[in-house]
Formats: sequence, C-alpha cells, structure tokens
Amino acid sequence: MDQWMPCLVQRRLGESGVEVRLGHEQLDDYLRFVGARCRPNSVLAAGFDLKVFFTVVGKQPAEVNTVDVLEFIAAQRAPRRGNVVRLDDGETGLSARTVSRRLATLSGLFGYLLACGAVDSNPVPRGLLTRAVASGRRQRGTPLMRTPRTLPRLLSPPEAAAFLATLRTARDRAMVQAMLLGALRRCEVLGLRLRDVQLADRRLFIADGKGGHQRIVPISSAFFLTLGDYLDREREAIDTDAVFVVLKGTQPGPTTVGGRDR
Repeated sequence: MDQWMPCLVQRRLGESGVEVRLGHEQLDDYLRFVGARCRPNSVLAAGFDLKVFFTVVGKQPAEVNTVDVLEFIAAQRAPRRGNVVRLDDGETGLSARTVSRRLATLSGLFGYLLACGAVDSNPVPRGLLTRAVASGRRQRGTPLMRTPRTLPRLLSPPEAAAFLATLRTARDRAMVQAMLLGALRRCEVLGLRLRDVQLADRRLFIADGKGGHQRIVPISSAFFLTLGDYLDREREAIDTDAVFVVLKGTQPGPTTVGGRDR
C-alpha cells in the first residue's frame, strides 16, 4: 500500500448515524473511533478533512512529518482557482477557521495513532516557538493559525425584507424566516418534522440540534403564516414527515431538500 488515493465513502446508519470510510485501514479505524463519540456532521467533516490532507500530501500516515503539515497549511492558504474572494477579508485562499479545523482533525488522527503505537510522534505542532522568556526556561510561542474573532453581522429589517422579497416560493421564505426569526441553524431547519411544529403554542421543537441537544424555540406568527401558505399550496402529499421537501417542477439547489434526496 505504498501508493494510495483516499476515496471518501459514506453510508447512512439508521436515521441519524453515518459511516465514513477512506479506504485506508488506519484512517478508517480512526473514523470509526470518531463515529463512536461524535455527531454525524463531525464525522463527515473529519473524513473530508483527512481526504483533503492525504490527497495533497500523498504519503502514508507513518511517513508524514512536520514539514508536510506546514506545506499543507501554505497550500490551503494559497489563492484558489477563479476570481472568488471572501467578502470579510478580501483573500482568495481558504479561511483561517477552515484550515484550523483541518489541523485539529490531523492532530486528533495522529494523537490516536500515537496512542495505538502506529507512529512515534504527532507531526502537527501546537505552535511555533519564537523566543525564550528571560526569567525562565519556558518559551513563548505563536499559534500555527490565527483565527479572527469576529461578531456576526446582523441584517437590518429593510435588508431582511429585501432578501425575503427575492425568494420565489413560500417554502423558501418559511425556511429563511425560521433562521431569521427563530435563530435556527440550516441543519435544524432541514431536520424539522411535521410533528415538531407546535402551531397552537407558536413554537418549534428542535429534536436534533448542534451537539445532539434538544430545545423548544418560540417563533413569530409571521413564520407560521408563511408555513401555512407553503403547506396548503406547494407541498405535495408525499410519504415523508419532513416539513421542507423538494417542490415539483423545481431544481434542487442550496436551499432545497426532501425526504427522497437526503
């Protein structure tokens, strides 16, 4: 197995589980370990991060060294193909948060392999040493990646109204209103079931939020009015209890999901 190319394969396990494999015994063992202690989205993210790293590096895990990790960081921060730039900082490479997440995944992998005796050390450094402190032997370091601490930018009411006016269907407006008026995450909106809609109390039950936590969210009546229009006029009677489904005659896009496509 001197030369290999990672191939990410995922398989659903029941309604909420997921199995992710890359075609390498050590990596697949680690992903099984991650799957036993993390949520499905975390397992998918770990699998994709490892696929990206070993595709770029092209080495066996035992052959990876710190230089490979540093070169991987530089490659990830290099400009991407095309003319796409980030609006927040104007750069064209991957964001520092994305690269930091991938480094955390790598550190977790090699920590696992180190505990199993498959490698002698973890090649992912925690930081870069700069100089020794004059008063002692401890050395001061800097993190490999500096991630900006930014606050979310809130839409003003006119901006939110203008955005909603561009949406063509009541389904899309209801999905956006759930995020704007109820602070639901995208995955929480897509995971809503008909039984989770508490119309009399004007609340939504989030059965599978981030980290597997459940909560009840009060939400404006405007959402329920739009939701009623969608359920009465657009949603077909199909064999799924998912609230938001793909509409007949529409092409699946970033905000379309249905019980048949998930």
